[in-house]
Amino acid sequence: MNQVIEQQTEVIERRLPVMESFYTLQGEGSHTGKAAYFIRLGGCDVGCHWCDVKESWDVNAHPKYAIDDLVEGALQFPGRMAVITGGEPLMHDLTDLTLALKNAGFKTNIETSGVYPVSGSWDWICFSPKKFKEPNPDIFRKAHELKVIIYNRSDFAFAESFVEALRPDCKLFLQPEWSRSNEMLPLIVEYVKQHPQWQVSLQTHKFMDIP
Repeated sequence: MNQVIEQQTEVIERRLPVMESFYTLQGEGSHTGKAAYFIRLGGCDVGCHWCDVKESWDVNAHPKYAIDDLVEGALQFPGRMAVITGGEPLMHDLTDLTLALKNAGFKTNIETSGVYPVSGSWDWICFSPKKFKEPNPDIFRKAHELKVIIYNRSDFAFAESFVEALRPDCKLFLQPEWSRSNEMLPLIVEYVKQHPQWQVSLQTHKFMDIP
């Protein structure tokens, strides 16, 4: 009986809810312009009112895929950078997924709000905190990149509040929220000129009209 339970548990753990997966270019942050295979997992409880993928929030609304099938899908394309995003991907244990991707020759990247402890083995962690839910401190010394969405002026102070806790080599990005770009981007430009430890991140995939 115990063996049957263990086998069933393993099967469950190796399936994840997936909203979509696709091959494109990374449009944001430090890896902008690089070919990447995106796996967007279902489920998020952070609740950003300006989120552009709210359909990802309901974890039960998306079919569950076997990890082997997700890796097989990624292998159909020549790029070997896999980006796990959401939703909030760290709602799920990503140990098996990252192991399978690495065994298949992929670099593993994640985009996360950091509200859950980090699981999985990552080559690059993009930490994008949100005001709507505090991050788990586990993320601070693991993040390679801090990317803060600037929706209003108070978000500059919010971004700065994380810097001291991060590793010294963590890259710092400010990115305008898409619908507020005309208003916020000039402020970001001036801020970066005065605080050159920061860089500007743009949603270049939207300018290029690609996924």
